[in-house]
Amino acid sequence: MSYKILLFDLDDTLLDFGANETDSLNKLFQQHGYTFSDELFRVYNSVNKQLWAEYENGNIVLDDVLNSRFSETMLRLGKVVDGIEWENLYRELLGNGCQHMEGALEVCQSLSASHRLFVITNGITQTQIKRLKQSGLYEFFEDIFDSQSIGFQKPSKEFFDYVMSHIKDFNIKEALIIGDSLNTDIKGGILSGIDTCWINRKSQECSAEIQSTYTVTNLVEIYDICTPIK
Repeated sequence: MSYKILLFDLDDTLLDFGANETDSLNKLFQQHGYTFSDELFRVYNSVNKQLWAEYENGNIVLDDVLNSRFSETMLRLGKVVDGIEWENLYRELLGNGCQHMEGALEVCQSLSASHRLFVITNGITQTQIKRLKQSGLYEFFEDIFDSQSIGFQKPSKEFFDYVMSHIKDFNIKEALIIGDSLNTDIKGGILSGIDTCWINRKSQECSAEIQSTYTVTNLVEIYDICTPIK
Protein backbone atom coordinates (compact mmCIF):
# COMPACT_ATOMS: atom_id res chain seq x y z
CA MET A 1 0.00 0.00 0.00
CA SER A 2 1.36 3.42 -0.95
CA TYR A 3 0.49 5.65 2.00
CA LYS A 4 0.92 9.38 1.55
CA ILE A 5 -0.65 10.75 4.75
CA LEU A 6 0.83 9.58 8.06
CA LEU A 7 -1.06 10.37 11.27
CA PHE A 8 1.31 9.99 14.22
CA ASP A 9 0.28 9.74 17.84
CA LEU A 10 2.65 11.75 20.04
CA ASP A 11 3.00 10.41 23.60
CA ASP A 12 4.91 7.13 23.81
CA THR A 13 4.95 6.96 20.01
CA LEU A 14 7.31 9.83 19.17
CA LEU A 15 8.00 11.38 22.58
CA ASP A 16 8.60 9.46 25.80
CA PHE A 17 5.74 10.66 27.98
CA GLY A 18 6.51 8.20 30.77
CA ALA A 19 10.01 9.59 31.27
CA ASN A 20 8.75 13.15 30.97
CA GLU A 21 5.91 12.59 33.42
CA THR A 22 8.16 11.04 36.09
CA ASP A 23 10.77 13.77 35.76
CA SER A 24 8.16 16.56 35.84
CA LEU A 25 6.30 15.13 38.83
CA ASN A 26 9.55 14.68 40.72
CA LYS A 27 10.48 18.33 40.14
CA LEU A 28 6.96 19.53 40.95
CA PHE A 29 6.77 17.82 44.34
CA GLN A 30 10.35 18.76 45.23
CA GLN A 31 9.64 22.42 44.50
CA HIS A 32 6.73 22.24 46.94
CA GLY A 33 8.84 20.60 49.64
CA TYR A 34 7.78 16.96 49.21
CA THR A 35 9.79 13.88 48.33
CA PHE A 36 8.28 12.19 45.30
CA SER A 37 8.08 8.58 46.47
CA ASP A 38 6.61 5.48 44.84
CA GLU A 39 3.67 5.73 47.23
CA LEU A 40 3.03 9.35 46.25
CA PHE A 41 3.09 8.40 42.58
CA ARG A 42 0.66 5.54 43.26
CA VAL A 43 -1.83 7.93 44.88
CA TYR A 44 -1.44 10.54 42.13
CA ASN A 45 -1.78 7.93 39.40
CA SER A 46 -4.97 6.58 40.96
CA VAL A 47 -6.53 10.04 41.24
CA ASN A 48 -5.41 11.06 37.76
CA LYS A 49 -6.78 7.94 36.06
CA GLN A 50 -10.10 8.27 37.87
CA LEU A 51 -10.51 11.91 36.83
CA TRP A 52 -9.61 11.21 33.19
CA ALA A 53 -12.12 8.34 33.14
CA GLU A 54 -14.79 10.70 34.44
CA TYR A 55 -13.90 13.18 31.72
CA GLU A 56 -13.94 10.56 28.97
CA ASN A 57 -17.38 9.43 30.17
CA GLY A 58 -18.65 12.99 29.90
CA ASN A 59 -19.21 13.45 33.64
CA ILE A 60 -16.77 16.35 34.12
CA VAL A 61 -15.02 18.91 31.91
CA LEU A 62 -11.30 18.96 31.14
CA ASP A 63 -10.56 21.85 33.50
CA ASP A 64 -11.95 19.76 36.36
CA VAL A 65 -9.34 17.09 35.62
CA LEU A 66 -6.41 19.45 35.35
CA ASN A 67 -7.23 21.81 38.19
CA SER A 68 -8.15 19.23 40.82
CA ARG A 69 -5.84 16.23 40.31
CA PHE A 70 -3.08 17.59 42.55
CA SER A 71 -5.39 19.02 45.21
CA GLU A 72 -7.23 15.67 45.32
CA THR A 73 -3.94 13.77 45.52
CA MET A 74 -2.65 15.82 48.42
CA LEU A 75 -6.05 15.78 50.17
CA ARG A 76 -5.78 11.99 50.34
CA LEU A 77 -2.53 12.57 52.20
CA GLY A 78 -4.10 15.07 54.57
CA LYS A 79 -2.69 18.18 52.88
CA VAL A 80 -4.53 21.16 51.38
CA VAL A 81 -2.83 22.72 48.35
CA ASP A 82 -3.71 25.09 45.50
CA GLY A 83 -4.49 22.62 42.71
CA ILE A 84 -4.50 25.27 39.98
CA GLU A 85 -1.08 26.62 40.97
CA TRP A 86 0.35 23.11 41.08
CA GLU A 87 -1.18 22.30 37.70
CA ASN A 88 0.26 25.44 36.08
CA LEU A 89 3.76 24.57 37.28
CA TYR A 90 3.36 20.94 36.23
CA ARG A 91 2.19 22.04 32.78
CA GLU A 92 5.30 24.23 32.47
CA LEU A 93 7.57 21.37 33.51
CA LEU A 94 5.86 18.93 31.12
CA GLY A 95 6.24 21.41 28.29
CA ASN A 96 9.99 21.41 28.80
CA GLY A 97 10.20 17.62 28.48
CA CYS A 98 11.03 16.43 25.01
CA GLN A 99 12.65 13.00 25.37
CA HIS A 100 12.49 11.11 22.06
CA MET A 101 11.35 7.56 21.62
CA GLU A 102 14.05 5.58 19.84
CA GLY A 103 14.19 6.38 16.13
CA ALA A 104 11.69 9.25 16.27
CA LEU A 105 13.91 11.99 14.83
CA GLU A 106 15.33 9.78 12.09
CA VAL A 107 11.93 8.45 11.02
CA CYS A 108 10.16 11.83 10.98
CA GLN A 109 12.98 13.56 9.15
CA SER A 110 13.25 10.84 6.54
CA LEU A 111 9.54 10.26 5.88
CA SER A 112 8.71 13.98 5.79
CA ALA A 113 10.66 14.20 2.52
CA SER A 114 8.22 11.87 0.76
CA HIS A 115 5.03 11.86 2.88
CA ARG A 116 2.64 14.29 4.55
CA LEU A 117 3.02 14.00 8.33
CA PHE A 118 0.46 15.01 10.97
CA VAL A 119 0.24 14.67 14.76
CA ILE A 120 -2.96 13.32 16.38
CA THR A 121 -2.84 13.55 20.17
CA ASN A 122 -5.03 13.39 23.25
CA GLY A 123 -3.33 16.28 24.95
CA ILE A 124 -3.25 19.94 25.90
CA THR A 125 -2.64 22.18 22.89
CA GLN A 126 0.00 24.51 24.29
CA THR A 127 1.95 21.77 26.04
CA GLN A 128 2.08 19.42 23.05
CA ILE A 129 3.16 22.13 20.62
CA LYS A 130 5.87 23.31 23.00
CA ARG A 131 7.21 19.79 23.44
CA LEU A 132 7.25 19.19 19.69
CA LYS A 133 9.16 22.40 19.07
CA GLN A 134 11.71 21.69 21.79
CA SER A 135 12.18 18.14 20.55
CA GLY A 136 13.11 19.29 17.05
CA LEU A 137 10.22 17.35 15.48
CA TYR A 138 7.79 20.23 14.92
CA GLU A 139 9.15 21.24 11.51
CA PHE A 140 8.39 17.83 9.99
CA PHE A 141 4.63 18.05 10.52
CA GLU A 142 2.10 19.78 8.31
CA ASP A 143 -0.40 20.19 11.16
CA ILE A 144 -1.13 19.12 14.75
CA PHE A 145 -4.54 17.88 15.88
CA ASP A 146 -5.16 17.71 19.62
CA SER A 147 -8.18 16.70 21.66
CA GLN A 148 -8.38 19.97 23.58
CA SER A 149 -8.76 22.02 20.40
CA ILE A 150 -11.11 19.56 18.71
CA GLY A 151 -13.33 18.94 21.72
CA PHE A 152 -13.27 15.16 21.28
CA GLN A 153 -10.69 12.52 22.21
CA LYS A 154 -9.34 9.51 20.37
CA PRO A 155 -10.78 6.97 19.72
CA SER A 156 -14.05 8.82 19.07
CA LYS A 157 -15.16 8.95 15.47
CA GLU A 158 -15.81 12.68 15.95
CA PHE A 159 -12.09 13.25 16.57
CA PHE A 160 -11.08 11.49 13.37
CA ASP A 161 -13.91 13.02 11.34
CA TYR A 162 -12.54 16.41 12.31
CA VAL A 163 -9.00 15.40 11.34
CA MET A 164 -10.08 14.05 7.96
CA SER A 165 -12.16 17.13 7.16
CA HIS A 166 -9.30 19.48 8.02
CA ILE A 167 -6.58 17.87 5.93
CA LYS A 168 -6.54 19.22 2.40
CA ASP A 169 -7.00 16.58 -0.30
CA PHE A 170 -7.44 13.85 2.30
CA ASN A 171 -7.86 10.37 0.82
CA ILE A 172 -8.73 7.69 3.37
CA LYS A 173 -7.09 5.00 1.23
CA GLU A 174 -3.77 6.85 1.36
CA ALA A 175 -3.78 7.45 5.14
CA LEU A 176 -2.17 5.47 7.96
CA ILE A 177 -2.50 5.96 11.72
CA ILE A 178 0.67 5.17 13.69
CA GLY A 179 0.44 4.80 17.46
CA ASP A 180 1.25 2.79 20.57
CA SER A 181 -2.27 2.48 22.01
CA LEU A 182 -4.74 -0.17 20.89
CA ASN A 183 -7.59 1.53 22.75
CA THR A 184 -7.13 5.03 21.32
CA ASP A 185 -5.05 5.01 18.13
CA ILE A 186 -5.88 1.63 16.66
CA LYS A 187 -9.49 1.51 17.79
CA GLY A 188 -9.98 5.05 16.48
CA GLY A 189 -8.62 4.05 13.10
CA ILE A 190 -10.91 1.04 12.92
CA LEU A 191 -13.97 3.13 13.83
CA SER A 192 -13.05 5.64 11.14
CA GLY A 193 -12.02 3.20 8.41
CA ILE A 194 -8.36 4.28 8.37
CA ASP A 195 -5.53 1.73 8.18
CA THR A 196 -3.44 1.46 11.34
CA CYS A 197 0.05 0.56 12.47
CA TRP A 198 0.40 -0.50 16.10
CA ILE A 199 3.80 0.06 17.71
CA ASN A 200 3.96 -2.81 20.18
CA ARG A 201 7.29 -2.17 21.91
CA LYS A 202 6.46 -4.14 25.04
CA SER A 203 5.26 -7.32 23.30
CA GLN A 204 1.73 -6.85 24.60
CA GLU A 205 -0.85 -9.49 23.84
CA CYS A 206 -2.86 -8.71 20.73
CA SER A 207 -6.55 -8.00 21.12
CA ALA A 208 -9.13 -10.16 19.38
CA GLU A 209 -11.50 -7.20 19.21
CA ILE A 210 -8.99 -4.56 18.06
CA GLN A 211 -6.96 -5.79 15.09
CA SER A 212 -4.38 -3.42 13.62
CA THR A 213 -3.62 -3.46 9.91
CA TYR A 214 0.09 -3.69 10.76
CA THR A 215 2.08 -4.34 13.93
CA VAL A 216 5.72 -3.32 14.47
CA THR A 217 8.01 -3.34 17.49
CA ASN A 218 9.80 -0.04 16.84
CA LEU A 219 9.50 3.10 14.72
CA VAL A 220 12.20 2.16 12.24
CA GLU A 221 10.13 -0.81 11.04
CA ILE A 222 7.66 1.70 9.60
CA TYR A 223 10.00 2.04 6.61
CA ASP A 224 8.88 -1.43 5.51
CA ILE A 225 5.28 -0.16 5.35
CA CYS A 226 5.73 3.46 4.26
CA THR A 227 7.99 3.08 1.26
CA PRO A 228 9.21 6.34 -0.28
CA ILE A 229 6.80 7.83 -2.81
CA LYS A 230 8.42 8.27 -6.20
